[in-house]
Amino acid sequence: MELRRLYTALSALILVVLVVHCARREDTAGKGVLIEDVPHVRQKPDFCGEACAEMYLRKLGKNMDQDYVFDRSGLDPLLGRGCRTPELNNALRKIGFETGSVWHKIDAAKADTEMESQWEALHADLVKGVPSIICTRTSPDQNAAEHFRLMLGYDSESDEVVYHEPAEDEGAYERMKRELFLKLWPLKYDMRQWTVIRIRLEPGKIEEPVPTEGFTGADYAQHIMELGKKVPRGGFTIVIQRPFVVIGDEPPSAVTRRAEGTVKWAVDKLKQEYFSKDPSEILDIWLFKDKASYEKHSREIFGDTPTTPFGYCSHEGKALVMNIETGGGTLVHEIVHAFVASNFPQCPAWFNEGLASLYEQCGDEGGHIHGYTNWRLAGLQKAVKAGGVPSLGSLTHTTDYEFYNEDPGTNYAQARYLCYYLQQRGLLDAFYHKSVKNCKTDPTGYETLREVLGEEDMSAFKKEWEGFVLRLRFP
Repeated sequence: MELRRLYTALSALILVVLVVHCARREDTAGKGVLIEDVPHVRQKPDFCGEACAEMYLRKLGKNMDQDYVFDRSGLDPLLGRGCRTPELNNALRKIGFETGSVWHKIDAAKADTEMESQWEALHADLVKGVPSIICTRTSPDQNAAEHFRLMLGYDSESDEVVYHEPAEDEGAYERMKRELFLKLWPLKYDMRQWTVIRIRLEPGKIEEPVPTEGFTGADYAQHIMELGKKVPRGGFTIVIQRPFVVIGDEPPSAVTRRAEGTVKWAVDKLKQEYFSKDPSEILDIWLFKDKASYEKHSREIFGDTPTTPFGYCSHEGKALVMNIETGGGTLVHEIVHAFVASNFPQCPAWFNEGLASLYEQCGDEGGHIHGYTNWRLAGLQKAVKAGGVPSLGSLTHTTDYEFYNEDPGTNYAQARYLCYYLQQRGLLDAFYHKSVKNCKTDPTGYETLREVLGEEDMSAFKKEWEGFVLRLRFP
């Protein structure tokens, strides 16, 4: 009898505990909650996860944007996409978040129960003030795109989840029925076992951001995404060769070799001598394998009909377009122009073209870039002998229009071999830097040229220079 009474009492106690536990669980799981004052950020293309992270970092007072998050992920920008779950989780952990268990397997046969458990864990974190980045489908169709959203709350009265939508300008504190959310959340790669992804944003020791200079990995990733709309399918290789992107239709090994052996070499040597700033935009270098490819793709990609067989700069396309079959001289020429534009925008046309033309034929001399004589020499020597070369005062005082449109046939060659003379006398580097310094008081560079040469009588110097030119040989 006593045992029966004891058993009855114990059963009643267990029942009370279970009822209380269930009531508390239901109360917690159904409690309304909202993490307030989280700024909203519109994502860049395919940077939805990175934007979600930026939103909460701003809430925490941290100056780290979606580009910073991408760069902390270690993702190769050449892939031309934003972070997927592993890379995003890697970035967030590096930044200092305790992300917890991210991937959860759900038995499809027990989906209702197990999804409810996932919801309870998400909700419990929200109650503690911890938001989550959730990966869902954009619609119940399992072929729909995957997309990251920042979960910030739950409205118990309307049974709606509250979240920031990074893909919309006005995407702050949007709402979705919890029933729909629980349909979008599981990723059904395997119809028997679903995957649920949740990245907790519990702050640990959040790092201090490291300032970056120049273009970031995120900048290049976004550029590659946009570039993908232009690059013809098949047969093209893309190489990021900072500060440029090189695209070519030769074999991949050849494109890589040109990117490293010509572009990188020229950039490193030119920066060593002259330039401290990279171009202000990421520029593309298109290397077409031959004349037919050059002409065909110039029309199709840029809408241009080339006026030179070698290559040209497409200002509208932000690209250097080359027939690489003719050699790399024009490529280096155009690379010089790209750097002059960002480092010496006031550069007079004669010096801009003279310096660029100097390196059409160049190599390494003692660890420095060095221009050699080239095909422009013959025409200049002929003009010198005929007395048809303008004075140096006339050359340096030409306007851009006059230099390019009223060329007596010697402007490019005269400018090139004036730079060549300065190089051979060890004065070219000094002339460049003094010209940058003096550009407001001496916009033509003429007085700076006299100063560097140490010449008072420029007419007498012209005769000396012409004698120097006539003694040169090519090849």
